[in-house]
Amino acid sequence: MLSATFVRNANKPGRYGDGRGGLGLGLLVRPALRGGVNKSWTQSVRIDGRPTSLGLGRYPVVTLAMARERALENARAIAQGNDPRRSGKSVPTFAEALETVIGIHGPHWKDRKGSERQWRTSLATYALPRLGTKTVNAVTSADVMAVLLPIWSTKRVTASRVRQRIGAVMKWAVAQGLRADNPAGDAISAALPRTAAVQRHQRALPHAEVRAALARVRDCDAARGIRLAFEFLVLTAARSGEVRNARWQEIDRDAAVWTIPATRMKNGREHRVPLSDRALEVLDEASELAAADGWVFPSPRGRAIPQKYLSELMHALRIDAVPHGFRSSFRDWAAECTDAPREVCELALAHVNGDRVEAAYRRSDLFDRRRALMTDWAAYVA
Repeated sequence: MLSATFVRNANKPGRYGDGRGGLGLGLLVRPALRGGVNKSWTQSVRIDGRPTSLGLGRYPVVTLAMARERALENARAIAQGNDPRRSGKSVPTFAEALETVIGIHGPHWKDRKGSERQWRTSLATYALPRLGTKTVNAVTSADVMAVLLPIWSTKRVTASRVRQRIGAVMKWAVAQGLRADNPAGDAISAALPRTAAVQRHQRALPHAEVRAALARVRDCDAARGIRLAFEFLVLTAARSGEVRNARWQEIDRDAAVWTIPATRMKNGREHRVPLSDRALEVLDEASELAAADGWVFPSPRGRAIPQKYLSELMHALRIDAVPHGFRSSFRDWAAECTDAPREVCELALAHVNGDRVEAAYRRSDLFDRRRALMTDWAAYVA
């Protein structure tokens, strides 16, 4: 039989049974992703004549005594002809659990509407047709493999995100004691093909062609707010979402600084952007536009510019790039045409230093040196 001491000290992966009379109770010890082990309780039973594994929760939240009590309750329910998985509450389907998980995580997403749309679209396309009507305790690694394999080699980024999102639903089910494992986790890593994913870079213009692209945008008949947003995006080398959702309260016209709050930054850190003279002129033109809620670059309806508008503008003008690609154009120009140090160029793009030790000691954002760099960039594309 298991003992509290054994359970506490067990660190070798495997399943350890509670001995005869243990009602199928076992301690499942598995390697943790970042070292160490995870421990959870399972119960092997037969329901309607079929071997079934019930998840009883994680150790140490669920102690040995609690696990034995739950195993006894399950055995009694089965003896009475009941399914313990449906005792007291029904086990949700994957589709139902997905709604719960989105409800839990949604309020903490930076772009709640956009992230929720991506979750729903990707899972509705690839996962729900096979997993949607299955209860979360019935989803197997084979089910997840069937979802991922058709797209793993051809759509690796999408497949990875689908796997991550399925895993989030399964982890919720484990936390609820509805199952003992995550079928989208390490169990299928070795079974998925290890072909290297093809890295696809965002389409970008050579930096020498940016000036002409800007001129075409200025002369087109698109809405003024969209044209100004495009030019501001190029001048600041910022991300599309940062520009489209810019608010006037973030702009310090006198100091010529745009401060993007941490909540809207990809790296979760506040970012100061030095504004060139031309960038300030763009803002002066934008101030003449009527917008609700303080948007700097409003759409024709006076709201924030939707994500697709800048891409559609470039497509209509046959500019062979995407909005994000102008960051690459800026970076190539900085490397080829200036003597600016690498760290200055990277900070201009709000890239986080990958060296944790160096980042811990470098506290300056090199703002004055970045201002000179952005001034030169504005002159280059003017």
